[in-house]
Amino acid sequence: MIFSPKTKEDDTIVEMLASVLRRDISFGTLLPDQKLKIEALRQRYGGSNHSMRETLRLLSAEGLVEATAQRGFRVTSATEDDLKDINLVRSELEKVALEMAIDQGDVAWEGRLIAAHHALQKAEALVAGDPDDLHALEWDEAYRAFSVALIQACNSPRMIDLQRKFFDQSRRFRLALLREGRLDFSIRKERQKHLLDAVLARDKILATKLLAEEINADFVSAI
Repeated sequence: MIFSPKTKEDDTIVEMLASVLRRDISFGTLLPDQKLKIEALRQRYGGSNHSMRETLRLLSAEGLVEATAQRGFRVTSATEDDLKDINLVRSELEKVALEMAIDQGDVAWEGRLIAAHHALQKAEALVAGDPDDLHALEWDEAYRAFSVALIQACNSPRMIDLQRKFFDQSRRFRLALLREGRLDFSIRKERQKHLLDAVLARDKILATKLLAEEINADFVSAI
């Protein structure tokens, strides 16, 4: 054969590298518009030329990295317009997915959502008191889990995948607000509780309104 098939080991290495680069892009270790040179990244993160190139292609498909013609790769920009556009897509997509989830979700889904909300509240209390990188990472993962749990019962893998993609694109802005002390956790706690209650009450109008407010709160705080 001319080409060797990819192995599970190759996929695992790419997934590991992608996870670390996602984190460093989100935490600002890799800056917006920063050029990403394969050799420099290999020295820093490991992997082969092939695995690092595949990693950057994966992150490019996710919108965190841009591939430029004849110029290699760079971290995607992070402007006010970028955040506005990301939140627009998230808001419209997640409102539709949440409506579907409310229509189709069962008691087991409600239980998972309540558990995810409880975990998020604990993580928010920790990071509000001590916003170090470890607590910030735990908080970010708990927030992701709650966001996914909200729409999981929509039973659309493509919607869930798109939600994950645009959530990841919004992480940099939210973590920057955390570092700058510009998140009001008391307001977040109240809004998230009202959102949970509206979903459990199967009130689609109120739930989607509160979800849009939750998503767009990051944009309001950033300007």
